[in-house]
Amino acid sequence: MNQLQLETLVLGPVRTNCYLAKNRSSGALLILDPADRADDIVRKITAMGGKPEAILLTHGHFDHIGAAMELKTRYGIPIYALDKEQEVLSDPVKNLTCWYGSGYGLTADRYFTDGEELLLAGFAVTVLHTPGHTIGSTCYYLSGEKVLFSGDTLFHCSVGRTDFPTGSMGDMHRSLHETLFLLPDETDVYPGHEAPTTIQYEKRFNPY
Repeated sequence: MNQLQLETLVLGPVRTNCYLAKNRSSGALLILDPADRADDIVRKITAMGGKPEAILLTHGHFDHIGAAMELKTRYGIPIYALDKEQEVLSDPVKNLTCWYGSGYGLTADRYFTDGEELLLAGFAVTVLHTPGHTIGSTCYYLSGEKVLFSGDTLFHCSVGRTDFPTGSMGDMHRSLHETLFLLPDETDVYPGHEAPTTIQYEKRFNPY
């Protein structure tokens, strides 16, 4: 039985997808990329009857971290990110916060490494390092649910920009073909922006 109850909020100036992944059995909940408007996220969590356990960041850009600290403080939960994204998170130029209002940095409470297998909110989560958009961009694969949270690595028929600090089109191509496109075809993909897709669809139609 599918244990995942998934809700999406579209938040912030560039319409970022913030995902709330709740375990139907326990009520434990993961917050992925809390982009902005912490109060809206809190209201949705309350309506879901969720019990937040952690905040997962796919990368450190301003439009994915805006409400992270407020939610961390409110719920007393840790912020997680990939170890290779520490510099982007902490640097106001590289995380783009200085381009969009007042610059600030963020430090995660725990940094994952590529390939780590985790148990979070009752879900088996695999950490996939997918550089390209940023050097430490990360996707989270819930194998039991056949769900991938792809951040700004893989979009519906597109990919994230590679012209920001630490981005690389070569890395992006390798991340797609050597990591994400090796996942099962039936994997549902929930990107950082725009509509969901599947691995099978992207392998067939994504021009990248």
